[in-house]
Amino acid sequence: MLLLLLLILLFVCQFFLRTKKGILLGFSLLLVVFSLFLINFVKDGKFEYIANAIGINNSQNQREEEVLNEFSIVKIKGSVIIDAPLIKQYPELPRGCEVTSLAMLLQFAGENVDKMTLANEVKKDPTPYSVSGGKVYFGNPHDGFVGDMYNLQNPGLGVFHEPIRELAEQYLPGRIIDMTGSDFEKLKIPLSAEQPVWVIINTAYQKISEDLFQTWETPSGAVKVTSKEHSVLVTGYDDQFIYFNDPLTGIKNKTAPIQDFKEAWVQMGSQAITILPFE
Repeated sequence: MLLLLLLILLFVCQFFLRTKKGILLGFSLLLVVFSLFLINFVKDGKFEYIANAIGINNSQNQREEEVLNEFSIVKIKGSVIIDAPLIKQYPELPRGCEVTSLAMLLQFAGENVDKMTLANEVKKDPTPYSVSGGKVYFGNPHDGFVGDMYNLQNPGLGVFHEPIRELAEQYLPGRIIDMTGSDFEKLKIPLSAEQPVWVIINTAYQKISEDLFQTWETPSGAVKVTSKEHSVLVTGYDDQFIYFNDPLTGIKNKTAPIQDFKEAWVQMGSQAITILPFE
C-alpha cells in the first residue's frame, strides 16, 4: 500500500505541478493520498502503537505521576519508623523473600493474605535451567518467578517488580504504585505518608562485587542476575539509617546505613513498589 501511494506522489509531482491549475489539482490529489494513507495507518493499528510510544495513551505513567504529585503534598519527615507486620520466609519459602515482603505490604494495607497464597499466585516463568556452550539458559525474573521457590536443592532465583506489581494489583486495584526507576530520595515520600515500600536489594544490604553477577539467556532476552538478590519491606529512615522488615533474618525494623542501602538498591535496578494510603 505504501509503495502504491509513493508512486501516486511521483505521478503528481511529474505531471501536475507545471501550471497554476496543475498545482491546485496536484494539491487536491495530495490531500486524497494523505487521507488514504491515514485511513490505512489507523486501520493497521499503527497509529495506536505510535500514540502509546509518545505517551498519548500512557495512562499508567499518568496515573503514577498523579499519585506522586498527591504524595508530594506530604511533608518529608526527618525520620520515620512504620509499624508494619513482620513475616519470615523460612522455613517454607527459602527463595520466597519477594512474596513474603509483599505479604507484609498487603497485610499492612488490611488485606488478609499470607505468603503461601502469594507464592502460589505469583506469575511463574517455566523456562527450565540448562547450560550450553558455556551459557546459562533460564527464566527471566522480569517475566515471572524463576525456578523453585520451595527447595534450595533445585535451581532457582526469584522474581522482580513487574510480576509482584501485577499480583499486588489483584488485591489493591488502583492503589499500587510502581516507583521503579525513581530517585532514592523519592522513597521518602510514601514513607513520610506512613506507607512502607517493597524493594529489591541484596543479602549484604550494600553494593556487591560485579563478580557476583552473571548473565542468563532467556526467551525474552539476556538478563543480569545474582544469587544474592533479596527483597525487604522498607519501614523507615533517619539521617543515618534505613529501616526495614527483613523476611530472611526475621528482624523487624532492621537497620542499614543509608548510603550502603541506596547503592545496593540502585545496583539491583532501583525496584520499588508502594501503596496509596486511601481507596
